[in-house]
Amino acid sequence: MSNPFAGFGYLIRGFGLIFQPGLRRYVAIPLLINISLFAGLAWFGFGQFEEFMNWLMPDLPAWLQWLEGLFWVVFGISALLILFFAFSLLANLVGGPFNGLLAEAVEFHLTGQRADSAGGWKKMMAELLPTLIDEMKKLLLMGLWSLPFLALFLVPVLNIIAPFTWLAFSAWMLAAEYTDYPMGNHGLHSDEQKQRLKGKRLLTLGFGSAVTLATLTPILNFLVMPAAVAGATALWVERLRDSSK
Repeated sequence: MSNPFAGFGYLIRGFGLIFQPGLRRYVAIPLLINISLFAGLAWFGFGQFEEFMNWLMPDLPAWLQWLEGLFWVVFGISALLILFFAFSLLANLVGGPFNGLLAEAVEFHLTGQRADSAGGWKKMMAELLPTLIDEMKKLLLMGLWSLPFLALFLVPVLNIIAPFTWLAFSAWMLAAEYTDYPMGNHGLHSDEQKQRLKGKRLLTLGFGSAVTLATLTPILNFLVMPAAVAGATALWVERLRDSSK
């Protein structure tokens, strides 16, 4: 079952889990966070996109005018991918403490057992500042990793394949971001998390691809964060916790 289609199904599973009794209450705050952040990012991003395109593409001769439409489509899709990726990262920065609680609750719902470091709301409030600092470090690291992929958008010819490389990069990074919550609840550090994910590479990419595509879907994208946390927790319980599976 270590294949991308099985990974894709875990996000669908996550959407079902977040509406289960006892879990719905963990969705309200992340939902409000997502709506507010997306509105702000969309307003800023759409305002800058046309200026970027005018800077990137000087006036083309008449016989190359057909390229202008192609470039608008390619870079429009690219801009949406970057916008939604940034939206996911910032939403996780603000919603990180609540995501850990949701992962804890989903694991208890699935297994009847608490995570190793479970502590509920009291523990979340006590560790709020360290959690936010950790989320900022992850955001910075992802930003640094994204620079080579972003640079491809500025390289002639290579910029045609840039959206596809960015999609693959987003899938992996978002999968790593969301599986961090259930694995972090069990005290797994970054290196060990990466080893678990690499051992189920296709499964991980399938899950991350589903999260990326759902993030690009209007309306659905507001529920992606809690659904991805729930799906990642199910993925941890059933596929990643015991690496022999």
